[in-house]
Amino acid sequence: MRNMTRVTHLSASWYFDVFRHAGIASTHRVVSRTNGTLLERGWQSLLSRSISEMSEEKSDVNWENDYLLGIKRQRRLYCNVGIGFHLQILPDGRINGVHNENQYSLFEISTVERGIVSLFGVESALFLGMNNKGKLYGTAAFHDECKFKETLLPNNYNAYESNAYHGAYIALSKHGRVKKGNKVSPAMTATHFLPRI
Repeated sequence: MRNMTRVTHLSASWYFDVFRHAGIASTHRVVSRTNGTLLERGWQSLLSRSISEMSEEKSDVNWENDYLLGIKRQRRLYCNVGIGFHLQILPDGRINGVHNENQYSLFEISTVERGIVSLFGVESALFLGMNNKGKLYGTAAFHDECKFKETLLPNNYNAYESNAYHGAYIALSKHGRVKKGNKVSPAMTATHFLPRI
């Protein structure tokens, strides 16, 4: 019984040390035994697998946080209305939809706050903005009207709501023209966009 208690104590110490290396603080001393008993080696093998799985989960969480807090993505935003349109920003600041993808339909989507993104036309070098009347426009200067709340919908499309004017969404008509953001809702297909590479 004394030997079993000693083995359990050593294994528990090793257990907490492994957690310390996984990023969880531990005050337990480090125990290293190269000639450990069969029971100790069994404990260590089991715990190593558990810690490996936990480390992978921790990495996934860190990746998600990085993704939400600053990763830039280049995508085209496809809206499945009418014949299907990609949102585009033209060099003169006009916004509309185009059926076939082109250089003006490529956006750089950047996270500026958690869940809030900016949409930057790569070719036109203009940010997408929405004014207080729900009208979309292109601008070279980034400001609050250029921030949009990106929401993943149940159909795996995204909706983009103005962060400055709540309830106003980016939307395209079945003819590829922009709709006023304050005249639509996220229940309408006109506001659903699929980010494509």
